[in-house]
Amino acid sequence: MENGHSPVRQLRYLPAVGSSYGVEVMDFAALRAMDPHRRRALPQRPDFHVFALVGSGAGSHEDFRPYRLAQGSAVWIRPGMVHRWCDIDACEGPLILFRPAFLPGFTAAETSAPVCWQLDGQRLDLALFAADHLGREHRTAARSPRLASPPLLSHLLAALILRALPGTPDRTGATAAGGRSTEVFRAYRDAVEEHLTDWHHVADYARALGYDVRTLTRATRAAAGTGAKAFLDQRILLEAKRLLAHTDLPVSGCARRLGFRDVGNFTTFFRRQAGMPPAAWRATRV
Repeated sequence: MENGHSPVRQLRYLPAVGSSYGVEVMDFAALRAMDPHRRRALPQRPDFHVFALVGSGAGSHEDFRPYRLAQGSAVWIRPGMVHRWCDIDACEGPLILFRPAFLPGFTAAETSAPVCWQLDGQRLDLALFAADHLGREHRTAARSPRLASPPLLSHLLAALILRALPGTPDRTGATAAGGRSTEVFRAYRDAVEEHLTDWHHVADYARALGYDVRTLTRATRAAAGTGAKAFLDQRILLEAKRLLAHTDLPVSGCARRLGFRDVGNFTTFFRRQAGMPPAAWRATRV
């Protein structure tokens, strides 16, 4: 798509021969081999999930926010997310592509996990083991369709992601205060994802979730290293940048899409967060 600002490749889910089960298992080496012209470094928007683990090596990925990739990095790209693989020449590890409906029953808490996070050595080993199991079953399904089981592939994928998700140990109830704080943050983060175009004040989320603003602030600072207001503002800013860079909407249209009733308020917000007005920021992306 050419929108006058940045070209964005629209990537459709086109499984390889023998992989028509809603999931495909590959690796960074295969991605490099199938992309000799390095189009992966240009902005792209997939209509499917990409879940990747860096088993070794280093590189970088970007979704307006730069992410340094190293051994133990996990990356989860959701459908519709504009992103690019800036540098994965030295990265090794599995990449799993799957359709949005391939993981039924996953809650908003799972699907709103960060784009990129880090696993320690033991959790990385277990996640790579789970990915290898999924890969073996996927290859078996491709070679011997009579042995194929989409439900089994779906369960193995769910097991892999649950093993790799940040904060997974808290789900076991092994911690009390820390686990409680994490759950408060997850509830807040999920609500932000759902209502960021409607609610621009932490107090709105506090009322809806049944917490006070101070509780949300403490939980967000513990989990994300920033206050609840800054977390909300940065998420709105990220969505604003996506609209400005990858659509032809005028600034006023972006403001309305994000729930700002007045374009002046949107401009003030954007200038305060990004250091320049939205039109000037958009011009830098040309």
